[in-house]
Amino acid sequence: MSEFPMRINKYLAEQKIASRREADVLIERKQVLINGNVAVLGQQVNEGDKVTIAGATKKYVYLAYYKGRGIITHSPSEGEIDIATRLKKDYSITNVAPLGRLDKDSEGLIILSNDGRITGPVLDPELNHEKEYEVTVDKPISGMFTKMMALGVDIEGYHTKPAIIKTSPRNDKKFNLTITEGKKHQIRRMCAALGYQIQSLKRIRVMNIELGTLKPNQYRKIAGDELKTLMKELDVKSPK
Repeated sequence: MSEFPMRINKYLAEQKIASRREADVLIERKQVLINGNVAVLGQQVNEGDKVTIAGATKKYVYLAYYKGRGIITHSPSEGEIDIATRLKKDYSITNVAPLGRLDKDSEGLIILSNDGRITGPVLDPELNHEKEYEVTVDKPISGMFTKMMALGVDIEGYHTKPAIIKTSPRNDKKFNLTITEGKKHQIRRMCAALGYQIQSLKRIRVMNIELGTLKPNQYRKIAGDELKTLMKELDVKSPK
């Protein structure tokens, strides 16, 4: 916790009640009280102040979604289709945003939510949250390749963090890789640095959330014990 006094939106964010942007919306709606008085934007909170949220709170939504190949995560160019467009067209879902990215040629799990509190914790590389991928490359992988991928690879001046690699007993070009960071095109660049080209790349897990049996453009709600575990690992208060 930062030192007092602090701005009310920062206080609500640090208490994991709302993101700063969401806090400002609550304040503008006069739903935030400090010691029983309606708070205003930019107001300072002192140690010992009682901060409460009045009225109905936002209904949070958490989805696991399978992004297919060729679909853009964010900001599509002309002629491209993004996740938001697919969700709106096929399911009339408009109130969630992707957490993180998968490049156009990759596929698999994307977590979607309207809960701004979890975006930072999910994406923060310092928190070492696991992301697991199924990878197929263009030629049989060697023992040296497996060792280097596990220890970390130099990609354009950056040495990646140690990873977990599991080879396939049935396909010598296929492996699972678990990483705890997310540099742009990281796995593709790691493989290329070792002389391999990726033929397919699918994310199958983010933390405790698994892709499971979902097919491209399908989604499911994240709820129950699965959601509780996710929120606990993120150190964010579970919605009631």
